[in-house]
Amino acid sequence: MFRLDHHPSGRHFLQIPGPTNVPERILRAIGRPTIDHRGPEFGELGRAVLAGLRPVFRTEAPVVIYPSSGTGAWEAALVNTLSPGDRVLMAETGHFAALWCRLAGRLGLEVEQIGGDWRHGVDAAQVGERLQADAQRRIKAVCMVHNETSTGVVSDIAAVRAAIDRSGHPALLMVDAISSLGAIDYRHDEWGVDVTVAGAQKGLMLPPGLSFNAVGPRALAAAETARLPRSYWDWREMLASNRNGYFPYTPATSLLYGLHEALEMLAEEGLPRVYARHRRHAAATRAAVQTWGLETVCQEPQGHSPALTGVLMPDRRGADALRKIILERYDMSLGQGLGRLADQAFRIGHLGDFNDLTLCGTLAGVEMGLAAAGVPHRPGGVQAAMTLLAGEAAATADE
Repeated sequence: MFRLDHHPSGRHFLQIPGPTNVPERILRAIGRPTIDHRGPEFGELGRAVLAGLRPVFRTEAPVVIYPSSGTGAWEAALVNTLSPGDRVLMAETGHFAALWCRLAGRLGLEVEQIGGDWRHGVDAAQVGERLQADAQRRIKAVCMVHNETSTGVVSDIAAVRAAIDRSGHPALLMVDAISSLGAIDYRHDEWGVDVTVAGAQKGLMLPPGLSFNAVGPRALAAAETARLPRSYWDWREMLASNRNGYFPYTPATSLLYGLHEALEMLAEEGLPRVYARHRRHAAATRAAVQTWGLETVCQEPQGHSPALTGVLMPDRRGADALRKIILERYDMSLGQGLGRLADQAFRIGHLGDFNDLTLCGTLAGVEMGLAAAGVPHRPGGVQAAMTLLAGEAAATADE
């Protein structure tokens, strides 16, 4: 039986890169009484959230909402557009990209993989070369992760789209934006994405349980001839019900209340300011890491994630012991190293409902943890972050 042996004072710092801290406004919204999901009040709620998601995706295309984790939305993107034996070109930029590759193989798709060192984003030139070499047009889709949550590396979607266009290849472009939507500037229509996969438990600030497919016109056309088995994930039934704000099966009403509130909060702050806030916090975190004398996982100057920072341990080991000390002494959770980065790295999440003081507290916990664990480092990382934040705040005030 699960129980808590004690209740520590203060609030727990949940600084993993998702699920993120859920704001009080959203918690209160989720706590509203359940309503009839076939009644008129629910129809209004459904229409509001379906319309409200489009500006976040920057799309005029329909957005499908599933009561699932992001893994379900991965599967939905594939089964609605592809047929058994189709080939998909997938770039392995990290642990979650690798998991999407594995899922595609389990569905009966032929996966052609572009390997990577997990420290750089998708190589657009390689994508173009693979497509140009595909004279028989066997590749039906290119799949990539926008913000790789296991590493803190962002890939350039526009560059990949341009490479696909230069090759003249008809492959669909599918993008995982699970940890970038609502935290990093994202442009489904402008970047020519055919299917965007996303989740609600990161930049959208909800508890886990909702995922999304933004579905462009080429993907909708592909769905008419796709032959992979689909029932629960079928876009056609979802979109038919969504026209009036409803769903073909019982929806996650409480989470939809929360989603409505989250969309209101993002609109009130303004998406440009939301993205700028995430970039500031990422820059301050990197300033702290550099001052500590540690190394970020990301090696691309333009590829650093605004949503999280992956940090390598000095000897590539001991990250789990460090995280354990920080949790036990300071009641703060950091993200663990995943896959080939297991125990070699830890991840600092700085996305969602997050401000300057929250970041400073987070970095203070890391710096105290480094000292307590005996990890070789230089002190002063928190001060470096504070100096950057103060300078940014002063510059903003002068504008």
